[in-house]
Amino acid sequence: MFAPYRRLFSAKGSVGFTSTGFLARLALSMSGVGTVVMVASMRDSYALAGAVGGASLATTLLTVPLLGRLVDRYGQSRIAVPAAVWSALMSAALVACLSFDAPTWTLFATSILSATAPNVGGMARARWADIYDNDADSMHVANSFEQVLDEVCFILGPLLAVALATGVAPQAGRIAPLILTLVGTVLFAAQRSTEPAVQPADPSATRSPLRNRGLQVMMLVFLFTGSLFGSLEMATVAYTESLGHASSAGLVLALQAIGSAVAGMLFGMLTLRGTSTARFLAGVGGMALLMLPLNLAGGMWSLAALMFVAGMATSPTMITGMGLVMELIPRSQINEGMTLAVTSLLGGIALGSTVAGWSVERFGADSGYLLPSSAALLALLVAAAGLAWLRGEVAARSAESGSETESSPETAGAVA
Repeated sequence: MFAPYRRLFSAKGSVGFTSTGFLARLALSMSGVGTVVMVASMRDSYALAGAVGGASLATTLLTVPLLGRLVDRYGQSRIAVPAAVWSALMSAALVACLSFDAPTWTLFATSILSATAPNVGGMARARWADIYDNDADSMHVANSFEQVLDEVCFILGPLLAVALATGVAPQAGRIAPLILTLVGTVLFAAQRSTEPAVQPADPSATRSPLRNRGLQVMMLVFLFTGSLFGSLEMATVAYTESLGHASSAGLVLALQAIGSAVAGMLFGMLTLRGTSTARFLAGVGGMALLMLPLNLAGGMWSLAALMFVAGMATSPTMITGMGLVMELIPRSQINEGMTLAVTSLLGGIALGSTVAGWSVERFGADSGYLLPSSAALLALLVAAAGLAWLRGEVAARSAESGSETESSPETAGAVA
């Protein structure tokens, strides 16, 4: 049953970069929550905590694509390690400013300056692409495994951060991820045998991946997908609180991530047919369909079951989506393209959380799940409207690289 995953890790060095990279990826899922809990506990202000965390996230939307471009140009280890060192130093400065009761402006300054943690998940996917070049079946399994790792990180990370902050010290929830970022990135970069060589600039590539019409469609779909995630989190927190079970919000959200992780593992075992663009559209459609029943939740038990089911379409959609991003951009721009996709998701999460917070306060907790349903529907509409552009760009990239186009019967049967 797990034969596809055993074959995946038969590649030399694959276990090394995967296990070390997991540490840095876990840190990413802990940092935001750790910052909010730390600031709220030590300054007794959730408003300040949200503002400091939001400032870091807003800066990340700018720094992550820039780091991705630098990685493509100079290599993973030369860029990722200095970026991680700087991020750890500024995170330590943030902790110090809070501990020594420094002025409020220093919290914003250090939080903003700490937003240089590299996108290790994107770099791991780039390594898989380098190892299994032109092997669509293996890349399908690799993308599935990477998405499951993302889900696991976002299940464990917030739980660990909160446990450390409440059980050890408020600063512990932020100190742990800064250590994991530094150690994980350095160990990941040390796996030199699997680090992709810097690719020469592709003369057929546009000046920036942002000019790729297919990637523009994907970024807009991911923006609404991120809005789905952000609004879903806020709606769940508000709804469980209205039921008198505020402490269960994390567990309910974890069920959604568990459903996604289970679906991702199973999806990676399948040999699929059809084009990647058609599968992506089907995945977004499934996500929109499975979000609708959340509006019918009538209590904690029904909500828990519906959240698990709602997560089942998430991983297959993201797996296909990330694979499609790889198809759309030249290998010489793969890190920048992947980070642009991640940036769209992060921006959507921030947008969805903000809008959902306003909606819940204005219309009540019962209306909260209308937003993730609406965001999923908008993602589906954009994917459907941009399908022709996606197909055209994939076909163009395949032709430029000398491979078969997406529309050929051979590729349609082999791409998984």
